[in-house]
Amino acid sequence: MGSWLFLFLVGLFLAASVSGVGSRNVTYDGRSLIIDGQHKILFSGSIHYPRSTPQMWPSLIAKAKAGGLDVIETLVFWNLHEPQPEQYLKNLKSYLIFLGLKLEVCRGLPFWLHDIPGIVYRSDNEPFKYQMKKFVSKIVNMMKAEKLYASQGGPIILSQIENEYGMVEAAFRDKGPPYLRWAAEMAVGLQTGVPWVMCKQNNAPDPVINACNGRRCGETFPGPNSPNKPAIWTENWTSFYQVYGDEPDIRSAEDIAFHVALFIAKKGSYVNYYMYHGGTNFGRTAAAYLLTSYYDQAPLDEYGLFRQPKWGHLKELHAAIKFCLNPMLSGVYTSMALGKSQEAFVYRGNSVDCAAFLVNNDTRKTVVVTFQDSLYELPPKSISILPDCKTVAFNTAKLSTQYNTRAVETSKKLDSIVKWEEYKETIPTFDDTSLRADMLLEHMNTTKDNSDYLWYTFRFQNDFSDAEYVLNVTSSAHVLHAFVNGSFVGSTHGSFKTKTPILEIKITLNKGTNYISLLSGMVGLPDSGAYLERRVAGINTVKVKGEHEIKDFTRYSWGYQVGLLGEKLQVYTDSGSNKVKWNTYGSSTHQRLTWYRTLFDAPAGKDPVTLNLESMGKGEAWINGQSIGRYWVSFLTPKGIPSQTRYNVPRSFLKRTDNLLIILEEENGYPLGISIDTISITKVCGHVSESHLPPVISWQGQNKTEHNNSKKHHGRRPKVQLQCPPGRNISRILFASYGNPTGDCENNAIGSCHSFTSLPTIEEACMGKRICTIPVWSKKFGNDPCPGIPKTLLVDAQCT
Repeated sequence: MGSWLFLFLVGLFLAASVSGVGSRNVTYDGRSLIIDGQHKILFSGSIHYPRSTPQMWPSLIAKAKAGGLDVIETLVFWNLHEPQPEQYLKNLKSYLIFLGLKLEVCRGLPFWLHDIPGIVYRSDNEPFKYQMKKFVSKIVNMMKAEKLYASQGGPIILSQIENEYGMVEAAFRDKGPPYLRWAAEMAVGLQTGVPWVMCKQNNAPDPVINACNGRRCGETFPGPNSPNKPAIWTENWTSFYQVYGDEPDIRSAEDIAFHVALFIAKKGSYVNYYMYHGGTNFGRTAAAYLLTSYYDQAPLDEYGLFRQPKWGHLKELHAAIKFCLNPMLSGVYTSMALGKSQEAFVYRGNSVDCAAFLVNNDTRKTVVVTFQDSLYELPPKSISILPDCKTVAFNTAKLSTQYNTRAVETSKKLDSIVKWEEYKETIPTFDDTSLRADMLLEHMNTTKDNSDYLWYTFRFQNDFSDAEYVLNVTSSAHVLHAFVNGSFVGSTHGSFKTKTPILEIKITLNKGTNYISLLSGMVGLPDSGAYLERRVAGINTVKVKGEHEIKDFTRYSWGYQVGLLGEKLQVYTDSGSNKVKWNTYGSSTHQRLTWYRTLFDAPAGKDPVTLNLESMGKGEAWINGQSIGRYWVSFLTPKGIPSQTRYNVPRSFLKRTDNLLIILEEENGYPLGISIDTISITKVCGHVSESHLPPVISWQGQNKTEHNNSKKHHGRRPKVQLQCPPGRNISRILFASYGNPTGDCENNAIGSCHSFTSLPTIEEACMGKRICTIPVWSKKFGNDPCPGIPKTLLVDAQCT
């Protein structure tokens, strides 16, 4: 995605194991990647190891494989693996060894690069190229030492260098193209034995493959820049990253499936879903204004739960395409028009092998097209996949997989006033500071990303008693809080799209010495665009306007404090929290910038745990010393609701009892409103009509019987398939109607046609079971309740 910097991506082949396999030969031609001499059409999903925990990895990978993925993609985060020069962290290695995976080297530039004299990021600049080559070589050699590349018998089949550089290359003028060529040559020269990729880089130098990123690569990708390179889609955005103040970006399962099918139909050979599991931006790792929750709308949500129907619909798509592999990889490709906005993409192999993709690009009309003397109905903006050029196995617009509902259950309300304690952050004055300057320092260069916060303090003399003044502050940071003589007077903040507004507020000054303390805050660092090393943040100008004069303190004697005292003392840890005196909650006047402390027991069971911070304002939360991320509940969307209120607490962070919860609250949050909740799938629903297609897995049996000129396989019918999560069974049928029910899985009602055996039939088939399947067939319900009327089966069930 364009919001990321520069990366090294790793593709990990799920069919490979880390040991016991000889070297694999991974090459490519104009059709696809070639693994051990076999052309491959591959489906991949992004699952980033820092956004989940090692305890989650087995479940996430198993669900990805069950969803029809062949490859897992991850990134190598430079800022995480080399937080300080020459200090390397190795959690990447354990992830890759576990997966046995596509690798992107690397994202997230560490801030210390900023301090290197003369450096210009991502350009033909010797200081940057030296650091980049050193780090990429370190990662590659680490992978080689563990024999993780396919050429060594490992799972890594594909690597990516840089990320969407084509979007900023022109900004570097004559320093852009040489850097691009250098990056490609440097990567290839590391001799990993697997191909390299550059995405959104149409001029990627040979032998690096140019790849597509976006939502509609089947429509927008100009194609490989060489006839000897395959068409690869490295980032198919399943939703989009969300920033504070924005609504979630919802991308439908039908839209994703359409564009994947179109890309594959047009000889695409590799699709990676970004993200397949988004996860959590723990700690302070989220970029500027990004939520702590990352891509919660992915096929596997933030907690690793199935997001249906997205996961199931894509699983069906993958299965349908894999039935087409023989003709697609060895047959002759042709395309033809079927109408004004309709077309067919056909692959013909031998006399038997044939696969076709019938496309309706009309976004409004259902059309009937003729293909090979047969009629096919195509819903608006849809693609039908025919693995034998005869029978439709899948249509991108027809959802036959189940829907599910994610429910929240409150395990523990932390509403006991006697169990909360508070520690008020010290508001520093100029006299408390040791870092001084006769100017306003730039925020990020001063904090070095060691904290989100930087205090700007000064003192001055006022000769008038009880006079009213106006404090005027301009800032390029994300947040600004102002204190005069220790008392809060006002704040302001910006957004992802707008700069921080000017803070202009009336203040009262004492006669004599006055102390002004301004807290500048960042909500993540900028991570996109050219010349990132030149970005600035912090306070720009400060003026105090009075009746008699305007005092400009922009060039004045300032005192600075990096971070908060509570951060320095690590009061969010068990040992650090004992270094300060905690008072009973509410024992004194409320102050902005207050730390809160309490203990809680872990919820019973295995369901994912969340911290409900709906009653809070802005800050950060820690559990047993581990930060679960920033929160900003007071920043509302245009609909007047917070962008995020629940924050993921991995069970691996928890003890059975006495878990330490520390909250840093910048505003006026109410900790007694916090609760410990669990997340689970409690409802499943199927909504399938007679015009829907049977499950794709049944196509194979149909195909065989038709080739044998046998009687039609009657087991191949549309079906409602319901499946509760492990450990839960269907305990109640909330709604059931075979006929023409109105509504959908969210809101429904019995229509004019309804079989009165609907409920008892479904109960008999499903009650007490974790999985049940019901064909959409009148004989299943005893008879046809209303002949001549198209039938639909809608079932809504509760899982407990």
